[in-house]
Amino acid sequence: MDSLQSQWFQTLQIQRSQRKRPRSNSDPSEETDFMKRFQWGFPFGAASSYLNLEKLCEGSYSMVYKGISRINGQLVALKVINLEREEGVPFTAIREASLLKSLKHTNIVLLHDIIRTKDTLTFVFEYMHTNLAQYMAQHPGGLHAHNVMLFMFQLLRGLAYIHQQHILHRDLKPQNLLISCLGELKLADFGFARAKSIPSQTYSSEVVTLWYRPPDVLLGATNYSSDLDIWGAGCILIEMLHGQPMFPAVTGTLEQLEKIWAVLGAPTEDTWPGLSKLPNYKPVYFSFFSRLGRVPGAEDLASKMLKAFPRERISAQDALVHNFFRPLPPQLYELHDAQSLFTVPGVRLQPEICDLFAPYKESHHLASSSKFW
Repeated sequence: MDSLQSQWFQTLQIQRSQRKRPRSNSDPSEETDFMKRFQWGFPFGAASSYLNLEKLCEGSYSMVYKGISRINGQLVALKVINLEREEGVPFTAIREASLLKSLKHTNIVLLHDIIRTKDTLTFVFEYMHTNLAQYMAQHPGGLHAHNVMLFMFQLLRGLAYIHQQHILHRDLKPQNLLISCLGELKLADFGFARAKSIPSQTYSSEVVTLWYRPPDVLLGATNYSSDLDIWGAGCILIEMLHGQPMFPAVTGTLEQLEKIWAVLGAPTEDTWPGLSKLPNYKPVYFSFFSRLGRVPGAEDLASKMLKAFPRERISAQDALVHNFFRPLPPQLYELHDAQSLFTVPGVRLQPEICDLFAPYKESHHLASSSKFW
């Protein structure tokens, strides 16, 4: 380890020991403090400007590392994409970079920098401590109703923003919703996102992870709009409340549709005009209705989001003013795009039920929280 790295890690240990609790990397006061301490003159766009600390996860085409920026001292997430000599930069990476450069919202993950070398393309993101899937795994049995409201409000807030920009995420799932130690939620992984600039434009039906894919897309529809993301958000709402996925199919599209019809009831041509003309349409007959009476307003909001006929689904903007969110402070509706919910006095996560009955082990928490981006 060179002297520069030694200086950094010594200072970092002092910085950590002075904190009373972990803080989000998006905290302005923390960023300002780092900026004052570490003005070393390293440039953006250079691999030498970032130090890798540990590998967080690995995908088919990329690996994600926890790192430190030598430019301003922030913790960052480094998404390293290996480039194939013949194929060049993956189109999903080009799409993600172009979209994220234009999206500036507190509930959208922030892209700090892009580094291109001969063999790799690295995206430098703000560092987040975990994701919603891991958070739910650490708190089984369903989340605290208040925390569900806060997470869902932030999810819808981010969706409303990108939909206003005519952008569809197209891959909403808990793994793609990042969470800071304060509870800030941010939409991430825009590799499948598309800008819907032409209203009549059609897209691929091979989008969205199966469990969160709406029935119209399962049936082959390609002229979807923002209603595609609303379905996924509705599935995530119920999953947060119940502690398990709503439609966890194993074998494929047919089973997925059967699980959906079992809950919503099978649609007909009368309730869904044009249903029989969809490419993958086959008559299925199921009837079963579930209820979400545990949390006031949850059933009504979920039913408005999980409409089989896509045009009947509520918009993200309208969902934000649903009665489900009535217990939250009205000041949340006055925030600017760059302002976090947690800047409003009194807004904070509540202890989850399983935390109240299990001893809190700080060492385990710190070890596990550092493993996820």
